[in-house]
Amino acid sequence: MVTYIEAGAAPYKNTGVIRLYGPDGFEGMRKACQVTARCLDELVARVQPGVTTEEIDRFVFEFGMDHGALPATLNYRGYTKSSCTSINHVVCHGIPNDKPLRDGDIVNIDVTYVVDGWHGDSSRMYPVGEIKRAAERLLEVTHECLMRGIAAVRPGARTGAIGAAIQAYAESERCSVVRDFCGHGVGRLFHDAPNILHYGNSNEGPEMKEGMIFTIEPMINLGRPHVKVLSDGWTAVTRDRSLSAQYEHTVGVTADGCEIFTLSPAGLFKPGIAALGNA
Repeated sequence: MVTYIEAGAAPYKNTGVIRLYGPDGFEGMRKACQVTARCLDELVARVQPGVTTEEIDRFVFEFGMDHGALPATLNYRGYTKSSCTSINHVVCHGIPNDKPLRDGDIVNIDVTYVVDGWHGDSSRMYPVGEIKRAAERLLEVTHECLMRGIAAVRPGARTGAIGAAIQAYAESERCSVVRDFCGHGVGRLFHDAPNILHYGNSNEGPEMKEGMIFTIEPMINLGRPHVKVLSDGWTAVTRDRSLSAQYEHTVGVTADGCEIFTLSPAGLFKPGIAALGNA
């Protein structure tokens, strides 16, 4: 049975209860998420061949310090970096290191900042130099999956509608949806209820209610959906070595739909991809 609770009355831990936030929560999330979005905008010009993901991670840390924001991943469950940088066939949770990016790579950069106790979580794909058409198409499909998932968010619908919309489009484009990772509730906690699956049926999952806040972050593969986690305990890769991509927004359910908290102020959510749009 799904239980909902006013966020201020909920304990400060994930108990499986779905928190409903009011205007103060939405305002706190706007501030945190916009710091994250501005950082990701700043990275567009910095993601170039020869740049290391360690350099990118250092920028994420310094940007946060300059804006009163703490990277949520830093020392989270033993993770030692301020961001996740997932290249080519890495699905998620890639660890920044000193290996330079190469022309033709695609990289997901996932940043969560904590501002005044609120978590702003978002990720984007960045092409490195000139990328192949297959990679560009994967980025286009993955971004469209995200936006179709967001379009399904409204009070009264079930969270399964998000996954159903994503899965239907991805598979119509001959891509696959990763099952091993999902979106999640977010707000005062980094990871909270409910889980947001990126596949499934529209009549499944908890009912969406005004005040819920969660991430939608589909991971889409050019090949099969299967992944494995490497011996570092974090890095997840496609088993068939096919390219993988991910885009992520944090959204809040409103009376008639949803608000996207992590919109790019500069309209750069799809850097390097034709027809940028307003995300």
